[in-house]
Amino acid sequence: GADAVEAQCKRFEVRAREGGKVLFSADEDEIVIGADRLKVTGTEGAVFGHSVETPHIRAEPSQDLKLESPTRSLVMEAPRGVQVHAAAGDLKATCRKELHLQSTEGEIFLDADTIRLGNLPVGSFSSSSPSSSSSASSSAPRQTIYELCICPNGKLYLSPAGAGSTCQSSSNICLWS
Repeated sequence: GADAVEAQCKRFEVRAREGGKVLFSADEDEIVIGADRLKVTGTEGAVFGHSVETPHIRAEPSQDLKLESPTRSLVMEAPRGVQVHAAAGDLKATCRKELHLQSTEGEIFLDADTIRLGNLPVGSFSSSSPSSSSSASSSAPRQTIYELCICPNGKLYLSPAGAGSTCQSSSNICLWS
């Protein structure tokens, strides 16, 4: 008709003029797109109702690639590992609740010139010596060196560094976490 092409058959194929390569085929079990490149131009991108299996997903040059699941989780699985690599930029992982890094049989290895842990709570160190006072004078030097401490439940906090360890398992940080 003027508005559509309809075909009823066991198998439908579209072949390239030169070489006869199958560009598109459809039967009751599957649809195959055999072009070297599949371009989806809709503003919403491509929507898949179930799983996607492909050896390569790439964005157009100078465009960001975005994998999104607006209402549920995004899962990437591979039996031999998942790699995320940013050759010329940063790699950022953000979430609303908890970020879990877990290795069931290996280790978590952080390798960088600088490793920073931001927004750690600072505990207070109380010495049993009578010369220490909790009220510091305004002329006292500002504490710039801290010790990284860990509570029995695994929570990290900072404690003002001293000659010996200033970490205390009875720290208010540990008790209220």
